[in-house]
Amino acid sequence: MARLVSVCLRSLLMLVNLVTGIAGLAMILYSLWMFRVWCVHGGDSDSTPPWFIYTSLGLGVSFCLITCSGHIAAETSNGHCLSCYMGFVVLLVLLESAIAADVFLNSHWEEDFPKDPTGKFDELKDFVKSNFEICKWIGLLIVVAQALSILLAMVLRVVGLDNGCYDSDDEYLAARLPLLRNHIQQPPPYIPEPHLTMKADAWNIRVPETR
Repeated sequence: MARLVSVCLRSLLMLVNLVTGIAGLAMILYSLWMFRVWCVHGGDSDSTPPWFIYTSLGLGVSFCLITCSGHIAAETSNGHCLSCYMGFVVLLVLLESAIAADVFLNSHWEEDFPKDPTGKFDELKDFVKSNFEICKWIGLLIVVAQALSILLAMVLRVVGLDNGCYDSDDEYLAARLPLLRNHIQQPPPYIPEPHLTMKADAWNIRVPETR
């Protein structure tokens, strides 16, 4: 029963973790597209670095790396891997929460970011404002998926600790098989046969001398 629960938790963690990976892949593709457009429209003559493109690319790569670590942690069900994965996701959620709080609570939040020479940052703001409902639900889906990833990783780690050091019954049986084989292969104690003992005793009897 515990093994079945562990398999279900692994599958759910991989499925929920896939949402973060899709978001990261979309950010990577979007940043590469922005970098191509910036280079085509005279990006070489502009001395200011396109921080928005680099930031989007870095976040996308971070999302994909976290997704890979989550899949590895779910596949192995190792306690250390699950703890590291939960730490990464918690840091990511805190960063997203800080940015969201700055945007919604600070009326001059745009001044906290440097000037974007590509103009893509302004285009993204206009797109979010014109499609606020869709963007809101997408952002909410990503945050809920990350929260579920933390919860599932925590439960999977607890289930693994309750089951001990063995992840499955097969590993437990494989660990006990050498002991059983050694126990079976021990030779039985040597018991001399009765007729051999009697023969040896017969040789020890002295025959009386005849005069």
